[in-house]
Amino acid sequence: MFHKEGYPSIALATLVLILCIWLGMSIESTFLGSLPIIAGVFIWIIILQFFRNPERNTPKSEKGILAPSDGTVVKIEPFTDHEYFGEPRTLISIFMSPLNVHVTRYPFNGKILYSQYHHGKYLVAWHPKSSTHNERTTVVIEHPSGKPILYRQIAGALARRIVNYAKVGDTVKAGEDAGFIKFGSRIDVIIPNDAKINVSLDQKVKGGETIIAELL
Repeated sequence: MFHKEGYPSIALATLVLILCIWLGMSIESTFLGSLPIIAGVFIWIIILQFFRNPERNTPKSEKGILAPSDGTVVKIEPFTDHEYFGEPRTLISIFMSPLNVHVTRYPFNGKILYSQYHHGKYLVAWHPKSSTHNERTTVVIEHPSGKPILYRQIAGALARRIVNYAKVGDTVKAGEDAGFIKFGSRIDVIIPNDAKINVSLDQKVKGGETIIAELL
């Protein structure tokens, strides 16, 4: 299964593959003719794996906060978000490499309270200022407990397009498709300080499956 945001890129990659095969077959030398074919197949496979959208077994948890994306936990630290909360909270950052699934998924059932896109730079995703200087979207969802939780899609050095489906007032379900970030970046999740953290640094997580924290 592939994400709908990838259809144009997959179509273009398929066209490139066809052209590479045609070019390779038109070259008399077997060795030289194989080069464009190999390159075309490589590009096609990379595009297909990048836009894959596997089904996930989303666990039911009244207090849980799921990872919004696949990736590696790179930060767990105190953080003051001045865009929405304006008070100290806890930040969990998940870095996505180009090899990860890049679908963004809603981390729990709830109602969208805030959804905002911000133009910005394209610093590497692990740069300390990327969460406030890079192109990004900020989404706040009211947890069933009544507490608001924020997640932020952040573009990286390679990412050049963030897709966010969250609209204020929408009611969403845990694990559902919330958007997509093309070609690498990171997701920040900002939770209350008293939440129980279930992950550790360098841990691999799966979007829509791994419970990264639980509200008390």
